[in-house]
This record gives sequence, structure tokens and C-alpha cells, in this order.
Amino acid sequence: MHKLGQGLAPDQALAPSAATPPSATGRGDLALREPLSAPVAFHLRVPATSANLGPGYDTMGLALSLFDEITVHAAPRRGPTAQVEITVEGEGSATLPRDASHLVVTLVEKILNAKGFSLPDLEVRAVNNIPHSRGLGSSAAAVASAVMTAHALLPEGLTTDEQLQIGSRIEGHPDNYVPALRGGVAISWQETGPAASADEGADGSAHDSLAGAFRTAPLIPHPHLRTVVAVPNFEQSTQVARDLLPAQVDHAVAARNSARAALLVHALTSAPELLLDATEDALHQEQRRPAFPGSMALVDGLREAGFAAVISGAGPSVLVLTDSEAQASAAARQISALGGPDAQGHVFAPAILPIAGTGVTVESHQR
Repeated sequence: MHKLGQGLAPDQALAPSAATPPSATGRGDLALREPLSAPVAFHLRVPATSANLGPGYDTMGLALSLFDEITVHAAPRRGPTAQVEITVEGEGSATLPRDASHLVVTLVEKILNAKGFSLPDLEVRAVNNIPHSRGLGSSAAAVASAVMTAHALLPEGLTTDEQLQIGSRIEGHPDNYVPALRGGVAISWQETGPAASADEGADGSAHDSLAGAFRTAPLIPHPHLRTVVAVPNFEQSTQVARDLLPAQVDHAVAARNSARAALLVHALTSAPELLLDATEDALHQEQRRPAFPGSMALVDGLREAGFAAVISGAGPSVLVLTDSEAQASAAARQISALGGPDAQGHVFAPAILPIAGTGVTVESHQR
């Protein structure tokens, strides 16, 4: 099973509880049930996201008005195995699988199985507009789509907390997943659980399914806040960028970053004129410069010009937070001026993308 971020497999993400069927524990002592009694059809729309926002590493994120669209037709199985047909347009159309090995379908099946149900026959049409491997949350969008597809297929659905917990554990980082799920701007964190320090990865993140629950708090962005994205014509591996981070940081560095992260909350909600200072990062951007030197050069140039530019997620896209329509337009012009092409042919294209107020939506259709 392909894992995203530093997350868990879906069967681990569904921690056993009194409300969880025994099959969810991995014992497999109950036969999987058919989730549908009749065909259903629905359409999902899920936004791109940008995480970290500078100093809010693995904690803060926002949804952007750029959407993947997925149409699902599902019916009770006609045979012993689910019949799956997938069409893909846009991003990934040349490389993504067209059968049950497609990531979204794989995740849906795992979630259904963990709840005691089998995968029904599926026809899926995906129109992918979110760039892949650019730091704009394409993996979080896939997880959110899978969680909400499973929600639509399950007889009793998933509770809102299950939607939060399952997707956060699969994705591994709620800073991207929560805005994809719920939209807007959010701060997300994980409670300290009994196993949170007992099974840590090399990057210090907990992998055990008994680690504390994920929590989130929405922020109400200032009405003048505008977002601009510089999207590159090249990709970047999230894992490569993450592997460059040191295992430890100095106390003074942590203190400086926590001050900026606190200021960022104030700037996003009440004082966008402070965004330049508030987006100064000390934890991850400079440390990962070797992974995306062109992106960091663009960040440097934009910040020297007075724009609150940061690396979007794990890069290589660049996010600019601005305090007005006029500043957003000026930032887009500056991106065009500074964004290449460079010696490697790398180019950054500006896009003014408003914050998306809603996350993934599911609209039912008549078949």
C-alpha cells in the first residue's frame, strides 16, 4: 500500500473501538458485507492546499480555489471481485492507473474493509487540476476524496471526527489534509498520546496508531487577505525535501520560530500588514534550500521586494500572502519578472487563487 507523507495505512488509521467492527482490527473474523443495496452516483470537488505558511511547520495550512473533480458511479458487486473502471483527465492522465490500484480506490477499499464492508463496483471519472508533486496538496486532496467517497458509500457514513482522524493518520500531516477536508485556514495538531514518544520515526513524527488524536481549530482570515501562488514547471519529492531536515534545532531557533508562528495567527486574522515579518521561518525552508534552490531564490527576491513569500508545503511552489487585491496583482507581476526561465529551463507561473471557504464537497446525483 502506497503511504503518503509519514502516515499510517487506513486499517491502522481506524483504531479499534466499541463502534468498530472486529474486521477493522485486522482479525478478519467477520465476512465483509456489501455496502450498497442499489446503485448510487455522486460528484466530489476537493481544493488544493498550501501548508506551513512559513513558520507554521506541520501545523498551519489553507485551502486554495483550485479543485480536483471526481464523479463516482457505484453499484452492488456483480461478481466475486469489484469491477473498477477509471478515467483520468488533466494531471497524471499519462501515468495514473485505470484500475483498482488507483490510489483513491485503494484507500476507499481499505477504509470500507476496516469498517467491515467490501468495495462495490465503481466507475470513476477524475479531472485533476491540482499540480502533482508541487507542494499544493495533491496527495491530501486524494486522501480527502477517498475518505469522503467511503463516507458516501458506507450505510451509516463516517462521523466528522472519523473523517478528521482517518484522513489525518493516512496523510500523516493534518496541516494539508484539514484544509482539503474542511476548507479555509486552520491550525492542526496531534494530542500527546501514550505511544506518541514510543515509536517515533527518524523525523520525530509518531507512527503508532495509539498516538494521540488529531485536533484542529479554524481561523477566520482577514477580509483583505489574498493569496498568490507561483507554480513551477517541475516537480519535487516531498520525501527528499523532508530528509534534509535536521533531527534537532537549537532552543534559540525554536523560540524565534514560535514567536513568528504566533505573530502569523495575528497577521492572518487581524493585521495582514504584518505578514512579511510573520512569515519569517527558521525551522525548514533554509534547511531545504538544496532541494529547491530556484524556489528559494524566488522567495528571496519576493521578500526583498516586500512580499510575504514562503515555500508552499514541501515545495517547489511558492505561496505569497498579501493584504489587498492591489498587492496580490503586484506580487503576480513580480513573480512573472523573477520566475525564469533559469539555466535549467525552470519557470514559475503566477496564479491569484482565493482562499477556498469550503473543503471537499459531495453532491449526490440520480442515476
